Amino acid sequence: MKIWKTYVSLLLTACLLFGSVGIAAAATDTTPGTGKHITILHTNDTHARAVEASPAMGYAKVAGIADKYRSENPNTLLLDAGDAVHGTTFATLVNGESIVKVMNEMGYQAIVPGNHEFNYGSKHLVELADMMNFPMLSANVKKKDGTRLFDPYLIKEVDGVKIGIIALTTPETMYKTNPKNVEGLDITDPTAEAKILVNEIRSKVDVVVVLGHLGQDASSTDTSFKVVKEVPGIDVFIDGHSHTILQDGLVSDNGTLIASAGEYTNFVGVIDLWVDGGKVTKKQATLIDETEAKDIKPNEKVAALVNSIQKEQEPILKEEVANTAILLDGKREQVRAGETNLGDLLADAIRDVSNADIALTNGGGIRASIEKGIVTKGDIITVLPFGNQVVTLDVKGSDVLAALENGVASYPEPSGGFPQVSGMTFSIDTSAAEGSRVHSLTIGGKALDPEATYTLATNDFTAVGGDEYTMFNKYTISGMYGAMDEALIEYMQKLGAVDIKTDGRIKEEKTPVVEPEAPETETPAPATPKPETPKPVTPKPETPSKPTPNKPAPAKVYVVKSGDSLYSISKKYNTTWQALQKLNSIKNPHWIYPGQQLKLPAAS
Repeated sequence: MKIWKTYVSLLLTACLLFGSVGIAAAATDTTPGTGKHITILHTNDTHARAVEASPAMGYAKVAGIADKYRSENPNTLLLDAGDAVHGTTFATLVNGESIVKVMNEMGYQAIVPGNHEFNYGSKHLVELADMMNFPMLSANVKKKDGTRLFDPYLIKEVDGVKIGIIALTTPETMYKTNPKNVEGLDITDPTAEAKILVNEIRSKVDVVVVLGHLGQDASSTDTSFKVVKEVPGIDVFIDGHSHTILQDGLVSDNGTLIASAGEYTNFVGVIDLWVDGGKVTKKQATLIDETEAKDIKPNEKVAALVNSIQKEQEPILKEEVANTAILLDGKREQVRAGETNLGDLLADAIRDVSNADIALTNGGGIRASIEKGIVTKGDIITVLPFGNQVVTLDVKGSDVLAALENGVASYPEPSGGFPQVSGMTFSIDTSAAEGSRVHSLTIGGKALDPEATYTLATNDFTAVGGDEYTMFNKYTISGMYGAMDEALIEYMQKLGAVDIKTDGRIKEEKTPVVEPEAPETETPAPATPKPETPKPVTPKPETPSKPTPNKPAPAKVYVVKSGDSLYSISKKYNTTWQALQKLNSIKNPHWIYPGQQLKLPAAS
């Protein structure tokens, strides 16, 4: 229920954000449509979830849903809006070929490449496209000479109704996959391409469908909202990339119905169209989840194919990929409550593959240890079974600190969010209040600068707020570097026989107390000599009559509390933050911590 409420909230937020461009929730229309009835089933962002694992229905169930609709209406199409061939070991063990085999059996009619389709490199993506029994389409993926890598659209005739399917890929692919994977390519403005192609085919077809991997994130420049606002003549926009759940779709001022089916085969989208005399007379969208599909039988052929591929992969899982001279500790109670050598190794691996400043990954994502000796691919997958991806975020220093505070909030009790880190060191004070436990934080051997920006490598789970790392939600992913298991294998191979030991990146110790400096002893001033005559005598300059002004009286001390800043403290004691900074020799005025003792000016 909590997840569903989150999706509803996101939908309402999207409507509010984009209300000014004419996007609204689709109204339920009970009026019957006239003309021929066309059904379009659609998936997006399945990320190779071929096997059922609630709430993911898996490909056999999706195929069963398609079978049901085809039996009720032969005029049914099945389309995919991208990010299908990468994401789990079912796919990555064979570079996506397993997914192509299953999708061929399911009877898809078209797919648009999402950014993850490029994770094996554009050359292999073309090879995968050639293996498909259906076209891979994209109007805006182009070679440097301006020619397209794939056909831009498909015209499909269904019971005499001509349906034009135009495909668009997110330009974010250029930095949301490893740059090497898109060398020699450009991904052009999808809105500009859509304008050209809708004008080109509108008179040739009865229905215009855009199959887009663009998404609806407010942080994205090129979205489905932008396209439908600027390009009239689109009947349906089937969207992917942002993993958005649109239960009944959205409708633009141009009359375009926007549909999106979440992620991971958790939903199958259903769009019903009625076309009469070359015009769409009615259109509506809905989603089907595992609850609504509980009585639908999985497709037996697809289920058998998925099972056979899993059996074929068993020898691959036995492939020897690395060697370790020591036990790599991934025990649940260890990685969720402290630094371990496997936690260090994994954090080092994702920092290495991304060339980031620092790395953080949640201890709960590490699911097993690796025994000393030969390491198989299956061992690695057992450690990292979720198919998570390595991503980077450009994060402000204060949010790095907030992330660590979140991760150690329950320490020493185990927590899935406990941070395994690379490129930084810090200490935990268990006696301090939650939210003020982390101290002595260094990055690259230097004290954290809360105002600086650091490139952080993490996994795609924590990057979107998983394990309550919500401080990362506001940042746009700046790079994507493939699966974590692949990064770990590559790094272990680079090291040879792995012999990594914990090196004190994470310590438990009290927050250091800064002792105030002892005041200097004042030298008593000599008494002023009595004059021998009543005539006033000017005192000699070298004989002071009061304490030397540059020797302060004993300083007061203030103990920093949570929420304090130099500015707020200075206001309490009628001084300035600059004076406090200078008196306490503080290099960075933004960096003070609870329990720290600050000297106050004598006049305070």
